[in-house]
This record gives sequence, structure tokens and C-alpha cells, in this order.
Amino acid sequence: MAAPRATTEASTIEYAIDNALFQWEDGERRVRELAELEPATFAVLEELRRRLGSSFTLGELTGLYVEGTDWATDVAARRGVWTDASAVVDAAFGRYAREAVDYSGGYRRGR
Repeated sequence: MAAPRATTEASTIEYAIDNALFQWEDGERRVRELAELEPATFAVLEELRRRLGSSFTLGELTGLYVEGTDWATDVAARRGVWTDASAVVDAAFGRYAREAVDYSGGYRRGR
């Protein structure tokens, strides 16, 4: 009976990652439309690098996102972004996702 639970847990993780990638892509689109959000996006991206380092998986990045992004919203706010902070945070996570060891062309490798 352990196999069905493991399959369910893997499916849940896959769904969380897919959902996060979709949300992050939307944030990137919104930031592309508003160039003034770029400095704040870069600041959040740099903080992500500091927190996760250079070798991480999409699962680890998604886990950080699910734990909460108040810290990232605070970084955006310090750059003067308030109303579009969620777009900034999502865009930064989306850009950083491309550096994950299991990311390939918009998808998670090894699925």
C-alpha cells in the first residue's frame, strides 16, 4: 500500500511545481509590460541567489515559495514597489527557476 501514497505525493509535488511555474510566468509577463519594475525584480532575484545558492531544484525553489514570500515582498517594497510586488516576486522566482538543475526549456527535467 505504500506505492499509491508515494505516487500521490509525487503527483502533488508535480502539481505544485507546475502551478508555480505558471504563476511565475505570469509575473514575468507583467514585469515585461512595466519596465519600471525591473530594479525590484533584480533585487529579489539577488536575494533568491543568496538564499538558495547556485545548485537547487525546482522542488526546492517551489518549497521556498510555498513557505511564504513576505521577505521577497519586503525586498520589492524597499525598491519602491508596492502594488505590483506580487508580479515582481513571481517574475524573480520565474527567472531563477531557469537556473534550477532540473529545469529545461520551461519544463522540469526527469518527469
